[in-house]
Amino acid sequence: MKIAIVGVSGAVGQEFLSILENHPMPIDEMHLFGSKRSAGSVYKFRGQDIVVKELQHNDDFKDIDVALCSAGGSTSLEFAETITKHGTFMIDNSSAFRMEEDVPLVVPEVNGEDAFNAPRRIIANPNCTTIQMVVALAVIERLSHIERVHVATYQSASGAGATAMQEFKEQMKAVVEGREPEVAKFAYQLACNLIPHIDVFQDNDYTKEEMKMFHETRKIMHSDIRTSATCVRVPVLRAHSEAIWVETEEEISVDAVREAFANAPGVVLMDEPMEKCYPMPLFAEGSDPVYVGRIRKDLGSERGIALWCVADQIRKGAALNAIQILELLVANK
Repeated sequence: MKIAIVGVSGAVGQEFLSILENHPMPIDEMHLFGSKRSAGSVYKFRGQDIVVKELQHNDDFKDIDVALCSAGGSTSLEFAETITKHGTFMIDNSSAFRMEEDVPLVVPEVNGEDAFNAPRRIIANPNCTTIQMVVALAVIERLSHIERVHVATYQSASGAGATAMQEFKEQMKAVVEGREPEVAKFAYQLACNLIPHIDVFQDNDYTKEEMKMFHETRKIMHSDIRTSATCVRVPVLRAHSEAIWVETEEEISVDAVREAFANAPGVVLMDEPMEKCYPMPLFAEGSDPVYVGRIRKDLGSERGIALWCVADQIRKGAALNAIQILELLVANK
């Protein structure tokens, strides 16, 4: 098995390396690619020093089985043909191909079988907020078809990348020291603030991030489900949280929902509110599962269920999900 990581110097690229370092999957060769600026950098992987190559239009991917890509949408669009032309599978973390009809959009716990229908040898990794939500929604969908979802997201700095995480840290330090925080990556200061604005606003006054949750959820779940989202950036380093209200076709009990989550793959149930047991970013950072809790009847709907879920954005929301897709490909090889 020969694996490549494209965009290795970014937050997700580094997480790819970290997860695969101790993964049981046998990897014969690891190849690292990056921009001209990061070319020549050296990263250690399983005891070997590996030099980052500049991503170019050549035959560097000729013998590579799978490329894990997280270098941004424009790079993915430009280099997709170069990466796949010799038979390499491209698992892409950007938004470039997510809504293309001939590119599967995959969350293994939900629609893993879609990964095996990839005529362009490209598989898209969904948006981080969508991933953790559909892992939770799929559990309920198996009990009764979901007709509509309302969701408010509480998204960490990590969703905007490594430079945003550093900016957030520096802003927090500035606030503590009584200095004026510098703002570059976010629309406003994130430290000690909430920003109800992620990605660009669309003609319908929803942001692109919010519309991703609408469209991607329908594609992944093969469903007519309607999702209305409000996405908010919060002063948390690297785990996203979501408050979700689900309305199902048939009424289902809270007990049935709790039992389903307790037995669901990729989910950890933390739902003992009287004991102060519920998911929080503090506990989710650096871990793999989607944590679910605060499950209760929606007082605004007879067929409604409300819940709260948290997941590490860099892991399950990006790198881990891509590696789980890689596991599917390896198992089917």
